[in-house]
Amino acid sequence: MTVKTLFIGMDGATFTVLNDLTSAAAGAPVMPFLAKIFQEGSRAKLRSTPNPLTPPAWVSMMTGRSPGHHGVFDFIRAEERGEDVFFTLYDQRDCRVETIWSIASRQGKKIAALNFPFTAPPPKDINGFMVPGFVPWRHLRRNSTPPDLYDRLKTIPDFSAQELAWDFEQEKQAMESLTDEDRENWVKYHLPREKQWFRIAEYLMREEAPDLMAVMFDGVDKLQHQAWLFIDPNLQVGELSAYHQRMRQLSLDYFRQLDGFIEALVTAAGPTVQVFMCSDHGFTASTEVLRINTYLGEKGWLKWKPVPDTDEGRRREDSMFAHLDWSETIAYCRTPSSNGINIRVATEPGMGGVKPEDYEATRNRLIKDLEALVDPATGERIITEIHKREDVFPGGAMKDAPDLQLVLRDFGFVSIKNRLPVVEPRPEPVGTHHPDGVFLAYGPGIAKGKQLGRRQIMDVGATLLYSLGLAVPSDMEGVVPENMFTAEHKAVHPVIIGAPTKSDVGGQGGDAMADDEKAQIMAQLQLLGYME
Repeated sequence: MTVKTLFIGMDGATFTVLNDLTSAAAGAPVMPFLAKIFQEGSRAKLRSTPNPLTPPAWVSMMTGRSPGHHGVFDFIRAEERGEDVFFTLYDQRDCRVETIWSIASRQGKKIAALNFPFTAPPPKDINGFMVPGFVPWRHLRRNSTPPDLYDRLKTIPDFSAQELAWDFEQEKQAMESLTDEDRENWVKYHLPREKQWFRIAEYLMREEAPDLMAVMFDGVDKLQHQAWLFIDPNLQVGELSAYHQRMRQLSLDYFRQLDGFIEALVTAAGPTVQVFMCSDHGFTASTEVLRINTYLGEKGWLKWKPVPDTDEGRRREDSMFAHLDWSETIAYCRTPSSNGINIRVATEPGMGGVKPEDYEATRNRLIKDLEALVDPATGERIITEIHKREDVFPGGAMKDAPDLQLVLRDFGFVSIKNRLPVVEPRPEPVGTHHPDGVFLAYGPGIAKGKQLGRRQIMDVGATLLYSLGLAVPSDMEGVVPENMFTAEHKAVHPVIIGAPTKSDVGGQGGDAMADDEKAQIMAQLQLLGYME
């Protein structure tokens, strides 16, 4: 048996960086094997979900469906109860639609999926192997499937669960003070961690030869969030300090190692394998901070309670909603990662918010106020796009989406703290998500040296099913990019549209996540800037 389809995810990978690292303009490329894939395969920009964020984007890749249908919009769900907002982490059971792992499994294909977020607790209908991402190492055993997989992985030389999963304590220590030494250790931390995932993929390919081997390397995103200044080729100008040069070399070492992993996996899979790679979103530089709730307060959409001038008061001021006056709050942003605004609607007597019949007029007034936020020096809008949720999140889960989805002029995430000024330049550029990621294909049947037009992230799931020889479900929004494949391949393997996906998938999985597990993940989201 051999692997039929190899999928490699690179969280946050962007052509801005990859084009530079595959170029031989300044000598040998940092990523020579990826350069070969560029030359001998097909590639395209890949448009992410309307909010280009890890949870909705990877779930759209894994389902071929948009967030309005699969129901995952952020890292966390928020629910108002009286004068408090309660947060719950999304997990695999919140996905309302069937994944490609399940679709392939029930048609007799063996799959292996490694380090993908929102695959825990493991679903019960998987034919193959799954080790989830986005969980602390102490919980990997009970969230991996089949039940004996974890013990098998322990036989891999130098296997370390602590290195494999998120080490929250190490990441917290590295990010609290952001000294030069801390940032350097942050980059170093991800070198052995990615090697652990590579070794598991290598092991399963050798021992089990799944039809679909899928592994995701998420260090790309984590490095770019904290080391963008040293990675973006457009920022390598002028006289660079010794520290800057050392940090750039460390970052290049990471990408050099990743290129080696990609080459080794493709080689091990054999000459008949079709290889696909993608990212959940791209990256760019954020140069300013927009404190959206401060602005909404100035415009009368929300009101803050007085803050006691005490240590406790100042601490609570830094929490998300400790001092919102809910009796006079109509609209607010819940999390930085959402880049969305929720409008409170009084659906029952005594509830805060606007009357249902006033919702549309209220939302239109809010849009006008958001459009009025401009750069006083240039007149340029700070919020360049404002989308109504029915326009970007149609589907059965639409009511769980923010009422308005925002796109900032530098693509950054908003801040939700009550601080001034409303808009403030950052001391140095930081990495943030861009809606255009990458989509690559390589191997037999793939068109050579082709740059395609922009594709949608939902197309990736459909493409992987097609590569496995399976029909694309009729209710899948993703479509196979047929110009990615040769005419000869399509003549033998035409794209077939088949039966719709299973509809009874919600809530499938194992035990609920433990409280300490949730707390650690919440802390990690704060470190990466998705929460405050």
